[in-house]
Amino acid sequence: MTTFLDARTSQNASLANSIAIPILVINTPQLFGQIGLQTAGAGTNPRVQFKGTISVQLPLALVGITITIVRGTLSTDPVIYSATSTFDLSILAPQIITFSADDFNPPITPQLTYTAFVSSNLLGTIRVGPENFDGFVVSD
Repeated sequence: MTTFLDARTSQNASLANSIAIPILVINTPQLFGQIGLQTAGAGTNPRVQFKGTISVQLPLALVGITITIVRGTLSTDPVIYSATSTFDLSILAPQIITFSADDFNPPITPQLTYTAFVSSNLLGTIRVGPENFDGFVVSD
């Protein structure tokens, strides 16, 4: 039987167009969400599930936006999820990127920390909101 252990939410921006944070360095991860999940009482087969949303205004050029989730706090920590979306020249409105990810059998420590990053391969990308990142941990 599955045992629920913890759930957390990182809500950076709740509304569309509520922030204007430029991505100033090409291909450099920028933090947009972080959660710490308590694992007290964990049994076998721990599993963490995530979901999130980020909205970006793109420059008028071919651009790739990468979402990366790491187990830890630094972009150099173990990557558990990474995906790139490529958008073409004709997109004028902000683009909403949603994702879901899993981490099966992570090492059990008192707290598991996960951090979500966004990067762009072109200058001119602006984070405009909404932005959220949440997850929960369960075990058998």
